[in-house]
Amino acid sequence: MPELETAGVDHEGLMQVLAHNLYSTPEVALRELVQNAHDSCTRRRLEDPDAPSPVIHVRADSEARTLSIRDNGAGLTHDEIGRYLATIGGGYTRVLRQEHDDEGLIGAFGLGFLSAYVVADRVEVHTTSVHTPDVGHVFRSRDGLRFTVSEGPPGPVGTEVVLHVKRAHASLSEPRRVRDLLDRYACLLTVPIHAPDLVNAKAPCWRADLEAMPPHAARAEVYRTAGAFEARHEVLAAFPLLAPDGVEAGGVLWVHDGATWATSDQRGVTVYVRGMLVSRDARELLPVWAGFAGAAIESDALVPTASREDLQRDHRWTAIQEAVRATLVQGFQRLASEEPHVWRRVLRRHNESLLGAALSDVTLFGLLRDELEVPTSEGAMTLPEVARRGGGRVAVSVGDDSGYEVLLHRAAGRPVVDGSRFGAAAFATRWCDVSGHPALVLGTRNADASVFPEVVVPGALRARLDGLFGEEDVAVVPSRFEPRVVPLVLVPDRDVLLKRRVEDDATDQRVGAGLLALARGVTDRIASGPAARLFVNLDNAVVARMLELPDDRAAHVAAILLATADLSSRSAVEGLERDLPDALVRLNGALEALLEGTPSPER
Repeated sequence: MPELETAGVDHEGLMQVLAHNLYSTPEVALRELVQNAHDSCTRRRLEDPDAPSPVIHVRADSEARTLSIRDNGAGLTHDEIGRYLATIGGGYTRVLRQEHDDEGLIGAFGLGFLSAYVVADRVEVHTTSVHTPDVGHVFRSRDGLRFTVSEGPPGPVGTEVVLHVKRAHASLSEPRRVRDLLDRYACLLTVPIHAPDLVNAKAPCWRADLEAMPPHAARAEVYRTAGAFEARHEVLAAFPLLAPDGVEAGGVLWVHDGATWATSDQRGVTVYVRGMLVSRDARELLPVWAGFAGAAIESDALVPTASREDLQRDHRWTAIQEAVRATLVQGFQRLASEEPHVWRRVLRRHNESLLGAALSDVTLFGLLRDELEVPTSEGAMTLPEVARRGGGRVAVSVGDDSGYEVLLHRAAGRPVVDGSRFGAAAFATRWCDVSGHPALVLGTRNADASVFPEVVVPGALRARLDGLFGEEDVAVVPSRFEPRVVPLVLVPDRDVLLKRRVEDDATDQRVGAGLLALARGVTDRIASGPAARLFVNLDNAVVARMLELPDDRAAHVAAILLATADLSSRSAVEGLERDLPDALVRLNGALEALLEGTPSPER
């Protein structure tokens, strides 16, 4: 029969791992010791009906390089020092939780005291138990593995932990630094903490009865709390956290004025469990689109990890995450109806980020669709204004080579949405779907057919147009369009150009096989054709007069018009020799020919 054996424990190795690797920063030692003091006060309240009001005193002495945390809690007996203080994973808090249903206790794992050995050369604990008030005990240890316990004179009931701080962590004996850490970690504890003045003097707004306050007073309290937690930026708007589904939680959310552009992320979320800070970067509780928002949340239902520096992602986390999203959306709705001046500030500061937010949330889109501005060729404007000035249509440019589009629409007084900017194209097209306005995605064949309707002309006229304007890889299209003052428009066929890039052999070396196969599955459905189309405006007076000229003079005019079309497009069409210097050379050559009567220029 196999013999049942018991696994051994390397206490020194385990102590090294837990003390030096459990926490992300040595500063956590202060948090853990204050937490222990808080739980000792809670224990005394539970076990001693006549206990005095609890209090914790924290004192830092930079000259002596010491840090002390003193409480008037339950204290420890000699036996309890061995069972809880000097035992890894031992802790009376867990016993109390089982007996008293939590009662605001913070600790859970019996590991927090180990953090003292990370920052201290020597640790002393002076304690007098409420159960043996006539005798005191002094615990001393340098590493947590070896320790002494001696009797000492009885002191006031409670415990004082004294850290003789290592030189490398001397900042923990600096009063100002210690106060900053307490403001961060312990500002929500209900037991008063003095260092030397009161740290946690003001309770957060979610612990107050906001509904019983006058509306202006409740709003001021919410803004005060948000401002206390937002240290980097000005708070533009603040909202109390809506009650999560089935989870006890309180909190405040706010919109700050920190710069947010496209994909920037300025989210900041602090989370407290039983009044103690657990995470300063729980940004996942905010929606990914809310880069302009911050939050402070307290919930005893959330479950910390062993280091108490993060939280388990369970159903309670998810419930609070959804409540955070709903709070932002409903908060925006309230701002729009009740505080329009604040709402305008939010819109002006975070317009671009809100474009993405509206695309991510149906309710937000309904609220923001007519309020947000999109970048256009005529400056930023709302989509209702774009549609009004565009004759009921919304033109959207999605390519970089958009000079002809801007020229054409500006000449007609119609704005073009700059779809290359974050969220603008998707926001505009969705707005058109919802509002019923037609969207013209310029540079696509469908949009071009609407803007530049092809005109059927006699064969002789088509042949002459091809002779005057025809070039390799460019289709000449007779058309009639507004404004009539524009004679030609050179339009790259982006579908064809995409097809060529995807099917180029060189693409095989630059793009992964799976992604390339997916792309080619799309471009296979695109018909091959010329790289660009040249739309000739038959309603233009110059074109009409040109067609009446003899061939040599008509060729000079055609060359000038082509060069002008190249210049107005501002960039080359891929695969064609149509750059700026070439257009200028051809323009000057044609003008010289007209002026000097030289032979027709070659193109």
